[in-house]
Amino acid sequence: MKKQVVAMILVGGRGSRLQNITKYTAKPAVSFGGKYRLIDFVLSNAANSGIDTIGLITQYEPHDLMKYIGRGDTWDLDVNEGGITFLTPYTSIDGEAWQKGTAHAIKQHFRYIDQYNPEYVLILSGDHIYKMNYQLMIDEHIAKKADITIASFKVKDDPSRYGILELDKFGKVLGFEEKPKKPKSKIASMGVYVFKKEILRTLLNVEKYDTFDFGKDIIPLALKYQLKVNGFRFDDYFRDVGTVESLFEANMDLIDNPKYLKLHEYKEWPITTKSSNLPPHHIQKESVVINSMISDGCMINGNINRSIISSGVFISEGSSVKNTIIYQNVKIRKNCIIENAIILEDTVVQENSVLIFEDITVIDNEYLWKLGENNE
Repeated sequence: MKKQVVAMILVGGRGSRLQNITKYTAKPAVSFGGKYRLIDFVLSNAANSGIDTIGLITQYEPHDLMKYIGRGDTWDLDVNEGGITFLTPYTSIDGEAWQKGTAHAIKQHFRYIDQYNPEYVLILSGDHIYKMNYQLMIDEHIAKKADITIASFKVKDDPSRYGILELDKFGKVLGFEEKPKKPKSKIASMGVYVFKKEILRTLLNVEKYDTFDFGKDIIPLALKYQLKVNGFRFDDYFRDVGTVESLFEANMDLIDNPKYLKLHEYKEWPITTKSSNLPPHHIQKESVVINSMISDGCMINGNINRSIISSGVFISEGSSVKNTIIYQNVKIRKNCIIENAIILEDTVVQENSVLIFEDITVIDNEYLWKLGENNE
């Protein structure tokens, strides 16, 4: 069975900079925008791009993610010839296959790629926020007869957080530096790559590394061997949500700048998510809701300002929530004041609690218990 493209989605890392948000779940399974998960974006992009053969490489706390995705029917990826395959760490005659980097993860599962014998391999990350037609990138890769194509975007924040590309006027990659202290440009890699399959195989096997990443090792190696590396320019909204602050800001963009991600344009390029089958939210008449998003199954009896409320949340009378993200099934009792927080699933905020922070703070039951002990 031969495929033009096989996509490999990397979802293995913990994402420790997200603190307790990823304590028990892989980063791609993290809630976003009230009703979505981070993984929804890459799966929807793949499905909308006509790519239906996906290897999803897991490692850290995969159970919630695997349960959520299932056979991929939410994204119409439950096909007979291809679909979604979960690729987990394993032991073999060569020893344990534990990921030592992004490239090493792909190398471990190259037999999965070979069984479909694709012409091209699309490498993706499961924790970025963007809408992208991958077929346009693949078409440009073919048209330019490139060995590798790297999706790139113009950085608006700190370029030293990213892999930085130097491009000529035709889009050819002249240089690449992974998280340089003094970036030579503001054009950064999105961590989205198209490879000719045999080029990828060669690069994965040409040298041995203790750690083995695309940005740190594979792309510099390709440039060293003077392969034809192309930079595909992506000019729409893109967010790498690797920190608490960046995750919060990306959520707030949905409220403050809905034209960026255009989630409401769901007919042309839908971002699909698994339905929770809950009743509509109910905002009671005493409540005041300003510039916020509220998901299904919520009962709102308090006031909400510039906040995102996930499904199944209960906010009692007299309580006020501002500049906050609330995850699923949180209960906020009477007369609470909450500002600048991310409140995790199933947290219960007791009556008369005042949780006002200068910086965005992650709150769960454990945090509240410790806070209570310190105040005794």
